[in-house]
Amino acid sequence: MYLKNLAKLRKNRGLTQEGLAHKAGISYHTLVKLESGRVANPKIETIVKLAKSLNVLVEELINYER
Repeated sequence: MYLKNLAKLRKNRGLTQEGLAHKAGISYHTLVKLESGRVANPKIETIVKLAKSLNVLVEELINYER
């Protein structure tokens, strides 16, 4: 599952990669890999942490279109 909307949502909320990684409790390097699509199957726990940190539903993180 590629989180192609992750970077867009992060930028829309004015967060840096480091800021979102810290807020979500994941490593900066993991976030960079997720945004670039280098993680084919991210853990659901990671996706949930990111969604909560961005204040969106998991579905919005995965299917975000604007």
